[in-house]
Amino acid sequence: MNDSNSVTEKNQAQTEQPGKPKRESLLANLLLNIVIPTLILTKFSGEDQLGIKLGIVVALAFPLAYGARDFLVSRKMNVFSALGFFSILLTGGISLLELDPQYIAIKEAAIPAIIGLATLLSMKTRYPLVKTFLYNDKVLKVDKVAAALEEYNNERAFERTLQNASYLIAASFFLSSMLNYILAKVILVSDPGTVAFNEELGKMTALSFPVIAVPAMLVMMFALFYLFRRIRVLTHLGLDDVINDGGQ
Repeated sequence: MNDSNSVTEKNQAQTEQPGKPKRESLLANLLLNIVIPTLILTKFSGEDQLGIKLGIVVALAFPLAYGARDFLVSRKMNVFSALGFFSILLTGGISLLELDPQYIAIKEAAIPAIIGLATLLSMKTRYPLVKTFLYNDKVLKVDKVAAALEEYNNERAFERTLQNASYLIAASFFLSSMLNYILAKVILVSDPGTVAFNEELGKMTALSFPVIAVPAMLVMMFALFYLFRRIRVLTHLGLDDVINDGGQ
């Protein structure tokens, strides 16, 4: 009986570990970053509703507020979240200043291209970004993997694996960059400061996930599966042995 109680208390203690990051809500992410801004720009930006400029301000306020809240909750400056926050501000600024839509297309392409270039350049440093994206202790038991690589003398082969994974990750961002630019050029054809432009901006926001995020995520998933497969070959460990499920 005592053993049963001690096991229950241990499980409760593990469940209530302080400082464990709260899992991000996918529904809230989609609603605040895509669905609500799209609805405001396409349905509520007319002169008889919010108006053109106020519609842009209100629509972009939701993803901006979401990003600010994420920073306040996590208390950590995430470079990629910061780039997203900056990207939204640029979109709003370009739209409100009624600049040529080509600047939005350039901005849309520039953000993922910068991350892709940073991924490639980081390969020459002590902190390659592949370890931020894929090979980290939130995804894998990196200490266990490192020990097995050393045991089988496969550390150099694994470094080549990380290089190949870096190329795949960079490719996913370059693909996103190209699709971002094409989507913006195809959809944003009206003059800024018009209801039509706001509707096009909302349409671009709505299509950004299926047209851009999905293909890029597929490339990223391929990189992840490639990394898992190589770890299995080089360490002789199964995925169950190296996946970090939060257990001890």
